[in-house]
Amino acid sequence: MLDVEFAHLSDCGRVRGHNEDYLGYVVPATPAQVRTHGWLFALADGVGGQERGEVASRTAVERLLAGFRAAAGGEAHTALLPRLVQEANLRVYETGRAASAGGVPMATTLVACGLRFDRAVVAHVGDSRCYLIRRGQAKVLTRDHTVASEHARLGLLSAREAAEAPTRHLLTRSLGTELFVGAETSDNQVLAGDVLLLCSDGLHGAVRASEMAHLVGHGGDLDAAGQKLVALANQRDGSDNISVLLIRVRSVERVGMYRGRPYRLR
Repeated sequence: MLDVEFAHLSDCGRVRGHNEDYLGYVVPATPAQVRTHGWLFALADGVGGQERGEVASRTAVERLLAGFRAAAGGEAHTALLPRLVQEANLRVYETGRAASAGGVPMATTLVACGLRFDRAVVAHVGDSRCYLIRRGQAKVLTRDHTVASEHARLGLLSAREAAEAPTRHLLTRSLGTELFVGAETSDNQVLAGDVLLLCSDGLHGAVRASEMAHLVGHGGDLDAAGQKLVALANQRDGSDNISVLLIRVRSVERVGMYRGRPYRLR
């Protein structure tokens, strides 16, 4: 049966006076729910300054988690997560417009990871990331929705140029700005010993993927690893909020699919 352990940490950084990041999770209450629903982890980085980003990120994550808890058992995460992200987008959009007579612009990034059987389904909007750390190597499972990232995808910038470009923080996609949003989704197999790392750009903008893998990929304490990651990001930069969610896969349940239903593999 799938089993995981996790840790999380969110920090204001060394410059900002308040935290516009927000994170949360849903843990299955019974062994049956491990198979019918699984786990959900989510992290959002609010945009807008003052309290607007804080409201947007909290609203998005709380709506996503509530939708996951209420979902019918057995629904594929590849279908469920994009639908829940769209519902979260609508909630942020409506919350902003109900805040005052003219509406208050608010937006947020969102990255969510659903875990069930031996699969990790990742849905995201914006530049908060999910990494898969396996055998000391980190692989990013998300693609930043930023101007610099789009230019790199089109071949207008190299990966190194995109990482240093002024437009690397300029989002091309976020929750709350429009009535509809397109979540990018991937389905990934996980193995026992893998670590999934969700983070805001306050972390991945300052800490290299290889350093993340070094700090969390050797079976150590996840809380301590999270604290070291945040401390390193603050040491290197600290100009933004820094949030991280670490999920270590202890064991998996290998399954196949037949007519949309899972069956156990021997």
